[in-house]
Amino acid sequence: MSRRKKTRKVFTDVQVIDAGAKGKAIAKAPDGRVIFINNAVPGDVVDVQTQKQRKAYYEGTAIKINEYSPKRTEPECQHFGTCGGCKWQNMHYDYQLEYKQREVVNNLQRLGKIELPEITPISGSKEIYFYRNKMEFSFSDSKWLTLKQIQSDKIIEDRNALGFHIPGMWDKILDIDKCWLQRDPSNAIRNGVKDFATANNIPFFNTRNQEGLLRTLMIRTSSIGELMVLIQFFKEDKQQRELVLNYLKETFPEITSLLYVINEKGNDTIYDQEVICYSGRDHIFEEMEGLQFKINAKSFYQTNSEQAYELYKITRDFAGLTGAETVFDLYTGTGTIAQFVAKEAKKVIGVEAIPDAITAAKANAQLNGIENVEFYVGDMKNVFNDAFIAQHGQPDVIITDPPRDGMHKDVVAQLAKIKADRIVYVSCNSATQARDLAMLDELYKVERIQPVDMFPQTHHVENVVLLKLR
Repeated sequence: MSRRKKTRKVFTDVQVIDAGAKGKAIAKAPDGRVIFINNAVPGDVVDVQTQKQRKAYYEGTAIKINEYSPKRTEPECQHFGTCGGCKWQNMHYDYQLEYKQREVVNNLQRLGKIELPEITPISGSKEIYFYRNKMEFSFSDSKWLTLKQIQSDKIIEDRNALGFHIPGMWDKILDIDKCWLQRDPSNAIRNGVKDFATANNIPFFNTRNQEGLLRTLMIRTSSIGELMVLIQFFKEDKQQRELVLNYLKETFPEITSLLYVINEKGNDTIYDQEVICYSGRDHIFEEMEGLQFKINAKSFYQTNSEQAYELYKITRDFAGLTGAETVFDLYTGTGTIAQFVAKEAKKVIGVEAIPDAITAAKANAQLNGIENVEFYVGDMKNVFNDAFIAQHGQPDVIITDPPRDGMHKDVVAQLAKIKADRIVYVSCNSATQARDLAMLDELYKVERIQPVDMFPQTHHVENVVLLKLR
């Protein structure tokens, strides 16, 4: 018997008591260890089979639900439980918000260990389905078979798939019939391309063998009704490539931007690849408060447009601008926040490490006729130094929106050195945010906290904190 099988245990009638990191539910084993369960809801009573055993915890799956939690709801998506994208779709949205708020509070208190004001209730999303403006799907010639399909007597001849990676399996793709995350015509485009390519014997990609033609499909929508579709091909085959692209062009005339990439690399990332415009524009536009943002295939833009607007309004409100302030916008990306607050500031300076993002930021500022913003490219910990401050002046307000890892310690040290009157810290990871706030606690007091739900049906949560100089 393998060691793995020996360590597996079954615990019966376990009470699920909480929701934890990465969307897992939390219970206690009879021996006192925590059990992280991947398919339960707080309030359930379940039988759990463990898959991993560590000194302080187990990881397991609920194999039987003995009592259903009142917090449960029926998932809308037929792929729930196999697709790993919406781990909380079986939990009422009100409770999702409750656990997200609790995560922010716990992280700031437990990890930050700082004095906190009363935290404003989380800003929930008006749309809890079909809210994403960008989705990426993968083609595969050997789709993942569900347990139901394996156990059925039916022979599955069509093994083509266009969908999502099975969690933790880089070469396994679950075929998706209907995804509840992006509004139409997203599902129609994905299913149409799949059926057309299958009918015309256009080969789907095999990741393990690195062969086939069709690799990925990206669909981007905007709140003003524009639509981008990008097909990634593994190699150039003009006849079959044009067959697919012409099908899309003719069947979905509403496509604003039809693009393709020929990518012969071992991975699917397009950021080092040439994007070629086949039809229409090479970009689409997003709009917010009359500002237009040009979005190309490689652009970063918040994936929930409606909630991005709420997030930016909160950020601007926390900044407390009067028109006289110099504002630094760190990790500015394509400059959306910088331009959004510019009309209420004297000057805004944006800094970002990705050159393409800064190029887009400058182009968008010019498009919007905003003349009091400047954008600079470079690694934040190297660019954001004494010489930079001397060149651009002492900031009155600093807005920072770093990646999940939070701010580099040198950036935090520079913030402490500058002593701007206010810092608005936007974070997609309240754990690293709490770490950074603790380092600034001697100089800054946390005045306001506002969690924002950008991603319903998932455990992810954004958080905005206002710091004021003591």
